Amino acid sequence: ALQTPTNYFLVSLAAADVAVGLFAIPFAVTISLGFCTDFHSCLFLACFVLVLTQSSIFSLLAVAVDRYLAVRVPLRYKSLVTGARARGVIAALWVLAFGIGLTPFLGWNDRKIATNCTEPGDAATNVSCCLIRCLFENVVPMSYMVYFNFFGCVLPPLLIMLVIYVKIFLVACRQLQRTELMDHSRTVLQREIHAAKSLALIVGIFALCWLPVHTINCASLFQPTWAKVKPKWAINIAILLSHANSAVNPIVYAYRNRDFRYTFHKIISRYILCRTDILKSGEGQVGSQPTLHLGL
Repeated sequence: ALQTPTNYFLVSLAAADVAVGLFAIPFAVTISLGFCTDFHSCLFLACFVLVLTQSSIFSLLAVAVDRYLAVRVPLRYKSLVTGARARGVIAALWVLAFGIGLTPFLGWNDRKIATNCTEPGDAATNVSCCLIRCLFENVVPMSYMVYFNFFGCVLPPLLIMLVIYVKIFLVACRQLQRTELMDHSRTVLQREIHAAKSLALIVGIFALCWLPVHTINCASLFQPTWAKVKPKWAINIAILLSHANSAVNPIVYAYRNRDFRYTFHKIISRYILCRTDILKSGEGQVGSQPTLHLGL
């Protein structure tokens, strides 16, 4: 029951969010300490954070498109969105996320500025000349973060998701108003509307979590004088909010999905509590509907 295209997208999102928690957040904390290291090691830490956060954003977008197709073309949905196509889309999105996140390695970085900030001397004889203070803004230029990352890779998915969920509500409500709609179809549409409400909530959380850090980046790029006096606590809170988005996603997408919730309870009961009878009464109920059961 869990091996559906929708759940493939949810697994991709969960993998991205877990990776953010295990790697991106520790790396972000590390590069905020300003320890001394070589330029490319620091750049790798910064880029890896960008890769994982971008993959999470793309996974959110994939779920939104999947839900839109389920409501817009319900009769053709199963033929359009197959497991193979879902896996192909997921693979393409992850490759694209790596390409976007690793772009600074191709030359769009602050290597010249960063290395010029070290002690004077010949790079071949003075080791300290090869070391920099590892901070995100010392290796990744604000022009990349604003023009390419924000305007090109974060803001468009946000706007697309906003439009998608508005369309989901309009299409579903229009179909519900049809008097000849069968009871089963009406029930399915009502569930999709409830799902859209939960997913639309994610768009708001997405904007709340990501806009502050990108607003600070825009201010730093367009107001260089403010960049020199910007409060450190504001930057830390903005970064914390952006990563907190990955902690919220699993709660809304996975736990509020009935199939995931049932399977999670079953695993806890069987393998942690060592109880095999607690969920027997629920056998056969999972997966009874092909829709994403998310309610508010």
